[in-house]
Amino acid sequence: MKPRKPPAPVPASTGPASTGPASTGPAGTALVGTVLARTVELARIPAPTGSEHDRAAVVRRWWVEDGWQPRTDDAGNVWAQAGGGDGPGLLVCAHLDTVFPATVPHVVVAGPGRLSGPSVGDDSIGVASLAAVARLAAPGAGTGPLWLVATVGEEGTGNLAGIRHALGHAPQPVAAVIAIEGNYLGRVVITGVGSVRWRVSYHGPGGHAWERSGAPSAVHAAAHAVAQLAGLDVAGARCSVNIGTIGGGEAINARAREAWFEVDLRADGAAALASLVEQAGAIVRATGDQIRVRIDEIGSRPAGGIAESSALARAAVAAHERAGVLAELRAASTDANAAYAAGIPAVALGVTRGEGEHTPEEWIETAPVADGLGVLAETIRLFREGQQ
Repeated sequence: MKPRKPPAPVPASTGPASTGPASTGPAGTALVGTVLARTVELARIPAPTGSEHDRAAVVRRWWVEDGWQPRTDDAGNVWAQAGGGDGPGLLVCAHLDTVFPATVPHVVVAGPGRLSGPSVGDDSIGVASLAAVARLAAPGAGTGPLWLVATVGEEGTGNLAGIRHALGHAPQPVAAVIAIEGNYLGRVVITGVGSVRWRVSYHGPGGHAWERSGAPSAVHAAAHAVAQLAGLDVAGARCSVNIGTIGGGEAINARAREAWFEVDLRADGAAALASLVEQAGAIVRATGDQIRVRIDEIGSRPAGGIAESSALARAAVAAHERAGVLAELRAASTDANAAYAAGIPAVALGVTRGEGEHTPEEWIETAPVADGLGVLAETIRLFREGQQ
């Protein structure tokens, strides 16, 4: 593949804070082309959780070209600061990592009004938008800093490692967090869906499938547990149970000595998640004397949220209204979850619309990007107005 010419830089903002609604206008429209070009460039680079370094290097290059002074922290997050003073800062983030292994072809297809390919919406366009949003928000010297952070470890078993580190090592107090999820335009996520992830393994005595047909099978024990887990629920709450991976056994004619699966338990509230975990634990431990079970926690995301009446939620909804975009209050699992756990207000917002996330056929619309950038910048402006 021939090397791509780097997209045009996004100028760093040095002007005063805006006094009217943030608008893409001519400047914003020009930025859309840069955002889309950067989205394509980033989405072509594999970045499974734990291997985000190649994408991080590209983001650092962009931000140097834009006039920022980026740095990489100990977790691998890339930071830049846009203006601001001594007050608490506003942290705007998007995640570098994806759910796709490097073996998946990272090909981006541009069609009429859309881009398609692995991670274009989750979250390549989110990362590509960070500098443009800062340019449009135009933070002035009288406000606290606006930090741009391209985070690592948001997906899968990354366990929000990047944003947790960022919040624990911010240069100044953090007033709020805005997590950008590329295809969330129209959603104002104020509820963080909590999750607990386990690797459950079963071990049995094994034996011949006929001669020792009465011996317990680890695969049978695992399959029985999976069937029961799939039906779990908590009354009055939204929950989900997903068995994402499973394996085990040694031969078709042998009673399995080992089997395992990985389960993702989610709920939209802390109490509901605790109930779900308790029920799941009882199911997976309900084995006979000859089967041993082990549960290893491989991930945990706290549930949390902010009130609809909070300053940040109101700013986000108002920004959508000013752009003529219908806003829905939603629940999701994003980098914002880590902010809730730290007692910091947070929302997750989008840049455009799309579907198919976590599949190679993922796609996003290009036309709404201008509105999405404007909504994000206006949310920042309105929230800052409320702080003054």
